[in-house]
Amino acid sequence: MTIHSKLPRVGTTIFTVMSALANEYKAINLSQGFPDFDMPEALVELTCQALRDGYNQYAPMAGWMPLRESIAAKIEDMYGVSVNPDTEITITPGGTYGIYTAFTTVLQPLDEVIVFEPAYDSYIPNIEVNGAVAVRIPLEFPSYRINWNEVRARITPRTRMIALNTPHNPTGSILGEEDIAQLRQIVADYDLLIMSDEVYEHLIYDQAPHQSMLRYEDLRQRAFVNFSFGKVYHCTGWKMGYCIAPPAFTAEFRKVHQFNCFSCYTPAQVALATYLKDREAYRGISAFYQQKRDYFAQLMTQTRFKPLPSHGSYFQLYHFDHLSPLSDKDFSIWLTQTQGVACIPVSAFYQEATDNGVLRFCFAKKEETLEKAVERLMKV
Repeated sequence: MTIHSKLPRVGTTIFTVMSALANEYKAINLSQGFPDFDMPEALVELTCQALRDGYNQYAPMAGWMPLRESIAAKIEDMYGVSVNPDTEITITPGGTYGIYTAFTTVLQPLDEVIVFEPAYDSYIPNIEVNGAVAVRIPLEFPSYRINWNEVRARITPRTRMIALNTPHNPTGSILGEEDIAQLRQIVADYDLLIMSDEVYEHLIYDQAPHQSMLRYEDLRQRAFVNFSFGKVYHCTGWKMGYCIAPPAFTAEFRKVHQFNCFSCYTPAQVALATYLKDREAYRGISAFYQQKRDYFAQLMTQTRFKPLPSHGSYFQLYHFDHLSPLSDKDFSIWLTQTQGVACIPVSAFYQEATDNGVLRFCFAKKEETLEKAVERLMKV
């Protein structure tokens, strides 16, 4: 018996490869995007209490209503937008799941989706497994900005959706007001939908506003907007997130969701419903991670690596091509094996492995972890 792969070009992700290599060589892991510090103690206690109180059976398919109500209150507080918790919010087992489900809800065979590279590695496989086509457009290097004229040039009658990610993984770039103006015009002119990956919504720096699709009614009515609790509350292993979309989109989204996951971990939903009622539970996250970004940047001035700006996420890119003729993948492996620091080659975020001599480091770590890593990087 043979199986004809729906994803013949897909292998093990670079995140798994580099984390395994880090474990093998006892390296400091600044590769995969997860914190090495604990989630908020108050959230731990609320979760334990939910377990003790017996919230251990299935939650409703769309999610625990008090949690959806807390999310709606947060959205109104942050963006001044009223979202209906009953018909527009669905709790998901992580942001990546929400992204996959949004694509699966919409895409028909041979539909086209515009994807900007470097791109989070799930987008293109999610598109292709649905029989659709990813139209890849490179972000302009080294600013990693979108060339909207090229977007217009690549739209065809088959173009169905644009995939956006802000703050952006892996580059830390963010959408600005001009980007939003261009996007609004394009989706209206060509009647396109939006998949917006906003899992780093609260990790945005230097007092820049987060240009969420939820801020703009015309964009919101075209968008599936995906978020993550794991990223912002230091509990990536929870795999908890949510998708916000207009009622008609949400109804179709839930048709796919109910036969795939059905419902998510109940105790965490109960805990989060209470935790989010405190505005500081989400308003203080940006300052927390900006301090880590700034501390890592300060430490890295002692090395020969050259930084690129990071305006959001918990990633920082660094040039190394003046240090070595190796490819970014080979240099990442060399760093892990010989210097004991694991990172991610940015070429891994391009389908055709575009190599600009840039590495991605995750700074969502304890200060002592960052200090030890930089001590080793100083020797390069």
